[in-house]
Amino acid sequence: MSDLKATVNTTENGFAVTGNEEIKYSFQFVDNIFDVAHDHLAKIYSNWKRVLLVTDENVNRLYSEQWAAYFEHHGIPLTTFVMAGGEKNKTMTTMLSIVDAMDAFGLVRKEPVLVVGGGLCTDVAGYACASYRRNSNFIRVPTTLIGLIDASVSIKVAVNHGNLKNRLGAYHAPMITFLDFNMLKTLPEGQVRNGFAELMKISSCADKRIWDLLVQNGPALIETRFGRLDGVDPNLKAIADEICWRGIKVMLDLESPNLHELGLDRVIAFGHSLSPTLELAPVVPLRHGHAINIDMAFFATFAWTRGLLTEAERDEYHKLSHSVGLSMDHELFTEEMIVKGTNAILKTRDNKQRFAIPHPYGTCMFINDASYDELFEALKVHKELIQQKYGRGVGLDAFCDSGDLGMDPEVLRKRARILLAETNGLNGDAPVQIDVHPINKAAEAGVGTTAVVDIIAVEA
Repeated sequence: MSDLKATVNTTENGFAVTGNEEIKYSFQFVDNIFDVAHDHLAKIYSNWKRVLLVTDENVNRLYSEQWAAYFEHHGIPLTTFVMAGGEKNKTMTTMLSIVDAMDAFGLVRKEPVLVVGGGLCTDVAGYACASYRRNSNFIRVPTTLIGLIDASVSIKVAVNHGNLKNRLGAYHAPMITFLDFNMLKTLPEGQVRNGFAELMKISSCADKRIWDLLVQNGPALIETRFGRLDGVDPNLKAIADEICWRGIKVMLDLESPNLHELGLDRVIAFGHSLSPTLELAPVVPLRHGHAINIDMAFFATFAWTRGLLTEAERDEYHKLSHSVGLSMDHELFTEEMIVKGTNAILKTRDNKQRFAIPHPYGTCMFINDASYDELFEALKVHKELIQQKYGRGVGLDAFCDSGDLGMDPEVLRKRARILLAETNGLNGDAPVQIDVHPINKAAEAGVGTTAVVDIIAVEA
């Protein structure tokens, strides 16, 4: 919700307008949001006497019976639109299908759409709401750990376009976000691990208390879905709740003054300097949490080489990553990748590196003067450390599955085999080592790549 205040002054040749828009939105913690005993949603939608709910296929499969029973109990007619999930479907086509659903529903001005899903679903549906009549209300119920503690804090909404991730979007706040951490009960362990990396990001740079709790309880938090599985020690649940509450509060404290990203020194950019390039480098992309953790683990090593972290602090980051199964290295994390990633991020950071670095844990500083020689030397040290202590450094469930992609990962592997076979003059069924993203090999060989990389998007 927003209120706009403006002044109009006459100038010599026309007018000058100064406007200030007050943005209001709220967060509410509630367990079992679709329990009929709760009236949080019913109070809102009883005023409209109906509800349009937008979700994705996976969430619809898990929760459709619950929300159908909820709205039936409260006498509110429900219309559900189910969008296709996965990165392949984070497109204008999907967004416009939601717009069509709004039209068919007859959505009126200020009537809020109910969006229930992970970060991808809320991104696309939120962008549809931002676009429909230029500003339609929505209510957000995130269902993944990343959605609950990271994506839900932002007012950014977007779709991919032209093989670039989140290239088209807007800043559009929901009326309210309901935070139901019991949703984590149905989340696969790999997705909980994926979101855990975002908590490592914010705590290592902004909240030492959260960091210490993660270090002490990391594996148990993931195994118990942050204390939400039945029979879990109440003390662990209390710790998990404190972590999540503080994490969201810290994110809001940092981001609320900078909702439109006018300030480019962003603490929450830790882990997001090289990872946008690395994330999509393998044939089957890395999960976001694993990609950002490789970035963060590397910069923990880099910080140690600069004397910004002690050896014990460096090792603490690596040990926590290993204990929870997050990746710390990848064979494609190379000097070339560092150059590509740095060049890409300079374009979005006003030609400055702005590398966020914990110094020490719980606080943050920004680096703008790292030379490639220094980064390459730190990379060499990092790879040696990870190899000696932890092996290859690739974590558990590190790569996207069909739910993440919106397609079978084997399709990508098959396309890569065909492309590499064409590059090397072989039959498409011949065994070919797939060690890089197909777009890289194609670029080297001058082979067309449109059909091969049609679902791959690089962070804009």
